[in-house]
Amino acid sequence: MGNRRNVNKMMQQVQQMQQQMQQAQEELANETVTASAGGGAVKATMTGAMELVSIEIDPEVVDPEDVEMLQDMVLAAVNEAMTSSQELANKKMGGITGGLGDLGLNLPGL
Repeated sequence: MGNRRNVNKMMQQVQQMQQQMQQAQEELANETVTASAGGGAVKATMTGAMELVSIEIDPEVVDPEDVEMLQDMVLAAVNEAMTSSQELANKKMGGITGGLGDLGLNLPGL
């Protein structure tokens, strides 16, 4: 009988965790992070769900003779925004999942 109670309690905890994770994912979709490169010449904004929502480029850095530099700045800004987005997700999800990341389940946000 004790095992059945433990299983029921564990199932309730799992359901509660699923609800919390779903809520956290919805919140992440509404939160944004912005990263820049080239001293702010290029800015990339991404949601906590890793959706790129905007790229801003200062017109003064657009040089038709040096497109490669602009490409590098865009890439750097997007990569930094991705890192910030992942950190935001890890912070938000880590509080919910506790030590589940140590189980090797490869769950996003852990």
